[in-house]
Amino acid sequence: MPDGTVRAITGHTELLGLIAYPIRHSMSPRMHNLALAELDLDYAYLAFEVDADQLADAVTGLRAMRVRGWNVSMPNKMAILPLLDDLSPAARMVGAVNTVVNDGGHLTGHVTDGIGYMTALREAGIDPVGRRITMIGAGGAGTAIAIQAALDGVERIDIFNRRDAVWPIAEHTVATIAEHTSATAVLHDLDDVDTFRECVAASSVLANTTNVGMGALKELSPLPTTDVLRPDLFVSDVVYAPPRTVFLAQAEAAGCRTMNGLGMMLHQGAAAFELWTGRPMPVDVIRAELFGNTQED
Repeated sequence: MPDGTVRAITGHTELLGLIAYPIRHSMSPRMHNLALAELDLDYAYLAFEVDADQLADAVTGLRAMRVRGWNVSMPNKMAILPLLDDLSPAARMVGAVNTVVNDGGHLTGHVTDGIGYMTALREAGIDPVGRRITMIGAGGAGTAIAIQAALDGVERIDIFNRRDAVWPIAEHTVATIAEHTSATAVLHDLDDVDTFRECVAASSVLANTTNVGMGALKELSPLPTTDVLRPDLFVSDVVYAPPRTVFLAQAEAAGCRTMNGLGMMLHQGAAAFELWTGRPMPVDVIRAELFGNTQED
């Protein structure tokens, strides 16, 4: 409904949702229900707190009730894989799912985080296809972004991470990109500052895919050195709360164009929305409703 009025629930209303724990803080119900109202689509989107030990029962119930689809967040993004019937190519490569589509009881898992990031880049006027990008972080968001970037045609992806518990995941990501795409992906230790300088100097995009800059880490930056920043470098952060992290402030001070995680968040949701409904999400309307005049760069 164009005026944003919520459609009345009827016997024909289909259900969409989100399963994670904890999840009551999520903006996804607001975002999707606004989009459904804007397009006058007969669905309702709800959040369900489902922890790992409840996941199998929840998926059985959602399948049986023919719930059209749902988003998946932690701790369920990997645990849900054996409960699904099929995976999209990107989800198979990433090894995680954030969106499930239920086609008459057949459950297909998708991952839209990387799609959201790449769409936000293009929206900002940046096309990294055939070029190099440097990423800090190799966790869930970093894996999805690296794989989607490779699938979209980025020539080389340099991934920097600490030698911590995420390191083996990053090694697997690099091997997966080599096996399934034409892109080159190389993993580096974030403590290797000289190599970091070399890679950023050859890149058109520098991306932080960690949670450094938000919550308890909001006063920190993931940058091992700021001397890599230059005016023609595009700098992005997956964090959107706060909208301007220390990392982005450092980049802006060096004259870089920047992008926070708002566009990625909106566009990953939009990709899921279209998988369920077959309709593009009215992203500009949703951005204005949720964030007003919040700027990305």
